[in-house]
Amino acid sequence: MAENSAPQLPSEIAAASEKLVRGMGLLQSTAVNMLNMIGIGPFITIGVILSAMGGPQAVLGWLLGAFFSVCDGMVYAELGAAMPGAGGAFIYFREAFDARTWGHLFSFLFLWETIFVAPLGISAAAVGFAEYCRYFFPHLGQAGVGAVAASVCVFITFLLYRPVKSVGRYSVVMLGVVLLAILWVVLSGLIHIDTKMAFDFPPGAFHLSKSFFYGLAGATLIAMYNYGGYNNITYLGAEVKNPSKNIPRAIVLSVLVVAVLYVLMSVVIIGVIPWHDAAVSHAVVSEFIGKLYGSRAASVMTCLILVSTLGGIFTMSLGLSRILYAAGAEGSFFKVFGRVHPTGRFPTVSLLAINAMAIPLCWLSLERLLSAFMIIQIMFQFIPQIFAVFAIRKYRNEIQRPFHMWLYPLPAIIALIGWIYVASAPEQRQNIGTALILLLLGLGAYFLRARAVKIWPFAKSPAS
Repeated sequence: MAENSAPQLPSEIAAASEKLVRGMGLLQSTAVNMLNMIGIGPFITIGVILSAMGGPQAVLGWLLGAFFSVCDGMVYAELGAAMPGAGGAFIYFREAFDARTWGHLFSFLFLWETIFVAPLGISAAAVGFAEYCRYFFPHLGQAGVGAVAASVCVFITFLLYRPVKSVGRYSVVMLGVVLLAILWVVLSGLIHIDTKMAFDFPPGAFHLSKSFFYGLAGATLIAMYNYGGYNNITYLGAEVKNPSKNIPRAIVLSVLVVAVLYVLMSVVIIGVIPWHDAAVSHAVVSEFIGKLYGSRAASVMTCLILVSTLGGIFTMSLGLSRILYAAGAEGSFFKVFGRVHPTGRFPTVSLLAINAMAIPLCWLSLERLLSAFMIIQIMFQFIPQIFAVFAIRKYRNEIQRPFHMWLYPLPAIIALIGWIYVASAPEQRQNIGTALILLLLGLGAYFLRARAVKIWPFAKSPAS
């Protein structure tokens, strides 16, 4: 297969994808995923996960989250290799559930979700960046945090407003900074670790009670937020070289590498800082380095963390902007979002809009943004997409599937169980209610639009 070749795509996907350039190889694809996965997440959520589990047994959340992520990654790998076009799940839903009928509804609901989820994800990462700035500016108030976060959204838009080959190179450089920060933590921790402290489990830590499983669900949900991003390359499917091989490889490789780094980092930190202190710290990694090497080293680490956060926002904005582009390019959304730069051949309006929508959310709390971000995605995207794999295997034999999920259907079933489990914690009920309201509003919006433009179920014939 030629380097830039891809399976035969439906005409609508091909038309939108042909405007873009397949300029990202395996290294760049993996870097884009890993940058989105790491970002600010583990640097500020280690304490949150420790608090959820009440001790070092929180490592179970990292391990279970990695297991569920690999299984869900198999879903994305099969779909991404089969339909490597711009927009990712937007394409998968439409093709899986029949592009002439139900596919219209499911793809619209995914797009509807993206309007809310994309700004939530970008603003959450930007707020995380701003809150970590408090290490240097401890008196920075909530209004200041919001202003810094909004400025980050503007800066990231500036960095991304250029051809994808340049973006791929930036991704590799940023990934180098991220890995430098994590390796510094891991290697320093391995040298100074106190194993007795690292595994100082409180009494009853592994008592299999209802509170244990709810705590594990909460810890795993945060862990899966940190692993989230392994699907980012599927949104860029039209810009990946040899996508049938590189998309599955980038997904699996990024999850496995990041899982090892997360677990090691979590263990070595609580082997230097008592877990009781780490659980309430908002800058635990900087404090960890400061305890070992002093305040100057802690300041350097904080700078590395801030750069890695920018990298996470960078790749998140990159991937999510392609969803609105794909929908606009084929006429399923406002056509203005389908515009590309006349010389750079990258989406313009979608990139600008998605970051502009994130700016007003930058004044909300990080915890509120993260929870809403995850639960809405679980209900609108992650769970329905598992059924999309089943539907394509059963009803769409004409779609080439160059990558076949390992041990099918076991990974898909495990991923389904995992998503239901992490959303089951009592504290997520409000977010589930919000997601249900968005679903009802989305259904209403779809049927109003369908009636206006005469598509299913108001089309005169299925072919319409």
